[in-house]
Amino acid sequence: MKSLLQLIHLLAVLVMPILLVGLVNRTKSLWAGRKGPGLLQSGWDLARLLRKRPVYSTVATPMFRAGAWVVLAASLLAAMIAPILGSLAPLQFNYDFILFAYTLGLARIFLMLSALDVGSSFEGMGAAREASFTAFIEPALFLLIGAATVATGDSSFGALIGHLHHSDAFAWLALPAVLVLFILLQAEAARVPVDDPLTHLELTMIHEVMILDHSGPELAAMQYAGALKMTTYAGLIAALLNPFDAATAPLACVLTALLIMGLVAVAVGCVESLTARLRMRLVPPYLMLTSLLAALCLGAAGWLVRF
Repeated sequence: MKSLLQLIHLLAVLVMPILLVGLVNRTKSLWAGRKGPGLLQSGWDLARLLRKRPVYSTVATPMFRAGAWVVLAASLLAAMIAPILGSLAPLQFNYDFILFAYTLGLARIFLMLSALDVGSSFEGMGAAREASFTAFIEPALFLLIGAATVATGDSSFGALIGHLHHSDAFAWLALPAVLVLFILLQAEAARVPVDDPLTHLELTMIHEVMILDHSGPELAAMQYAGALKMTTYAGLIAALLNPFDAATAPLACVLTALLIMGLVAVAVGCVESLTARLRMRLVPPYLMLTSLLAALCLGAAGWLVRF
């Protein structure tokens, strides 16, 4: 059964990014009163990009050509560590959340290096913004994991997130933990209000400006990696809220996880339809709110366990 769940996890990692992007786009289209693209349209777009021949800058080095594939490989590795279908993951060991965090950090580093490699000050501006905003969200993940560690006493990512609902502190930690993960999703996947994947306004571009020189298969890799990050954090929210255990009720656990991930995508689409992108000076306070909420979770977990 464990092998079957790992296979389902792998299939979900490969397929759900396309479906979740489709759900976000359809939700935004419904809010705008349009029919919108099909759920699988992003998959067809990726297939079209894979057939195109890439164009490289005359100053680009092999770093630029390898960057997109390192970002994709790191995002895939992180998705295999994250317990998106309950308390089990294909790659699971003690303190695996450290590898998860630094794998996403590796992807971010190569994303910025690829942007800097083409020698464009415009893309360098986007890389600088990415680096500064990242400093505000990285503590939030570790503070949230610390809260889950205090509440559950476990040391693996799957047990921390998947078993938190068994803890007495879950009723107090559930809402702020979901908010933390949702804001992390917006920041990592370049979604509104932190970033807008559709903007081409120079003053507000962050992620989009860093991939301007990518084309063909490399652009497909970057877009799929972004969708993978959204899937990973949506899966973490699903694992946090999933009342079923993969060991005792695998079918109910998987179906509930996929349903919650779909609802998270709908929520992302609603937020992007009803709110505007934040002004650049307001993004750091918004991201700092994530660390503040995670710190409150850690303090609340310690207080509840102690008393």
